Amino acid sequence: MKNYKRLLIYIKPYLKRLGIAVVCIIFAAAANLYVPWIIKDMIDQVLADKNMALLNLIAIGIVVVFFFRGIFYFGQSYLVAYIGQRVIIDVREVMFRKFQRMPMAYFDKHQTGETMSYVTNDVEAIQAALVDNLIELFTESSILIGSIGMMFYLDWRLSMLTMITIPLVGVSMRIFGRKIKANGAVIQERLAQITSLLQESISSIRVVKSFVREDYEIKRFCRQNELNFQAMMKNVQLNALLTPTVEFLAALAVTALVWYGGYEVVNGVLTAGELVAFLTYAVNLANPVKRLSRIYGRMQKALAAVDRIFYVLDLEEAVNDKPNAKILPPVTGRVTFDAVSFSYDGSHNALENVSFDVKPGQMIAFVGPSGAGKSTIANLIPRFYDVTGGAIVIDGLDIRDVTLNSLRSQIGIVPQETLLFSTSIMENIRYGRLDATDDEVIEAARSANAHEFIEQMPEGYATVIGERGLALSGGQRQRIAIARAILKDPQVLILDEATSALDTESEKIVQAALDQLMLGRTSFVIAHRLSTIFGADRILVIDHGKIVESGTHAELLKLNGLYSHLYNIQFGEK
Repeated sequence: MKNYKRLLIYIKPYLKRLGIAVVCIIFAAAANLYVPWIIKDMIDQVLADKNMALLNLIAIGIVVVFFFRGIFYFGQSYLVAYIGQRVIIDVREVMFRKFQRMPMAYFDKHQTGETMSYVTNDVEAIQAALVDNLIELFTESSILIGSIGMMFYLDWRLSMLTMITIPLVGVSMRIFGRKIKANGAVIQERLAQITSLLQESISSIRVVKSFVREDYEIKRFCRQNELNFQAMMKNVQLNALLTPTVEFLAALAVTALVWYGGYEVVNGVLTAGELVAFLTYAVNLANPVKRLSRIYGRMQKALAAVDRIFYVLDLEEAVNDKPNAKILPPVTGRVTFDAVSFSYDGSHNALENVSFDVKPGQMIAFVGPSGAGKSTIANLIPRFYDVTGGAIVIDGLDIRDVTLNSLRSQIGIVPQETLLFSTSIMENIRYGRLDATDDEVIEAARSANAHEFIEQMPEGYATVIGERGLALSGGQRQRIAIARAILKDPQVLILDEATSALDTESEKIVQAALDQLMLGRTSFVIAHRLSTIFGADRILVIDHGKIVESGTHAELLKLNGLYSHLYNIQFGEK
C-alpha cells in the first residue's frame, strides 16, 4: 500500500471537495440504515398495535429520507468523480513531464509504445483505484460500520457471534489480494506490449506493405492479444473465487444468526421486529463485505499499474542540472573536447580519449565508417548524454556546470531524419522560436530556400503537413527543418548527415540552404557524402571511437590513409 499512499498525495489539493464528498457518502449510507429500523417499527408497533399515526409518519419519513438520499448520492458521485479525474490529469501531466526530462539513454532502451502505455493504460487504471472503487469503498465502509453499530445496539450477543467471521474474511481477502495484484502487473505489461506492437506496426506500415507482411503482423498482434486474454481470464478466475469464498463465510454467519436469534425470540429476549431488523442489518453487513472483497480485488489490480507508474517516476534522471548550475551566457562558439571518453553500456567505450579544439565560426566535419562514433560526438555536445571521461568546454565553461536549457538554447540541430509535427508549416518553423512573428518565420523560410514551395502549397504557410510531415518530400522537410534552425539563430550548429537521404537535385537546394545557415556559426557536420565537406576548415576522421586523422581535404588526401580510402570509394581511384 506504500505506493497507494503516495498516490493519495495527489488528492491533497482537493481535500475540501473530498471532505464534502465523504459527508455526502455518510448521509447517503445513513439512509440505507434507516430502512431496517422502519421494518422493526412496522412489525412491533404498526402491525401489532394497528398504529395508523405511526404508519403515516413512517410513510412521510421514507419519502423525505430518500429525497435527501438522492441529493447526497448525486453529491458523492459528482465530487468523487471530479477528484478522481483531476488526479488522473495531474498524474498524467507528471508522467509526461518526467518523460520530457528523461535522458536519451532511456528512449534508446524502451519502445515508444511502452512509454505511451505508461501515460495511457497505466494512468487510466488509476481511475479504477481512485474513482469507481473509492466511491464504493467509502459507501460500503459507511454501511458496514453503521450496520455493526446498529447490531450492537439491538443485541450485543448476536453481534459478537457475527464478528467471529470477520477475521476469516480478512485472511481470505489478503491471500487472494496478493495473487490478484501479481496478476494485475502481468496484465499491465501485456497491455504495454500490445500498445508497443500496435505503435511499431502502424508507424512502419510502409515497410510492412512493401514486404507484404500484413499477415505476419496480424499473427504477431493476435498472439499478443491472446496472451493478454489469458492474463485477464486469470484475473477473472481469482476474483470469481474470492467472491464466493467471502459469501460462503458470510452465509455461515447468517445461519448461526438465524438459529440463535430465533432461540432468543422464542425465549422472549428479542421481539420479532428486532430480530428481523437485526437480520436485515446482518444482510447489510454481508453485502458490504462481499462488495468490499470485489473492490479489494479490483484495487489490487489497479495497484499493479500504480507500482509501474511510480517505478518510472522514481527513475534517476541521469542528465540533469547540478544544484549550482550557471546560466550559459551568449557564446562565441569556441568548443573544446578535452580527452573525452564515453560508453553507452558502461563496459565498452564508443569514444576514447577524443581531443580537439574548435574556434568560433569554424566548420568541422566528422567522417568515418558506420559505428565509428561520429553521431556520439554530436550527441554529447548538447548533453543528450554525459561524458564518462574528460570534459566538453564551450567558451571556457564545462557544459556540465551550466543549465541544460541555457546550453541547448544556443545549439541548433538539423538531423538526417527530419521529424516534423502534424500541424501547419508556420507552426513547425516557429517551433525554433515560439515568440517569432509571421514575418520572421517567412524570412527564415526564404533563407532556407523553402519560401517558394511553401507558397505553392494549398494553404501556404497554414497548410497542415500531416503526421511527421509525410505530405512533403524529403528535401522539403529538410528545408523546413533548416528554416526552424535559422529562426532559432544558434551560435553552435550540428548537421547530422542532413543531405545523405536526398536526391542530387534536392541535395543542391538543401546544401545551399545549409551554407546560408552555417555563415558565422561554429558548425559540426557529420558527412556521408564527402563532396559536402570539401570546404571544411578541418576534417576529423573517426574510427573505433578515436580520431585517426585530422586536416583539410587536401591535407588528408596526401596522407593516403582512411580518408583517402573513403574518398576513392565514393569518387573512384584515379
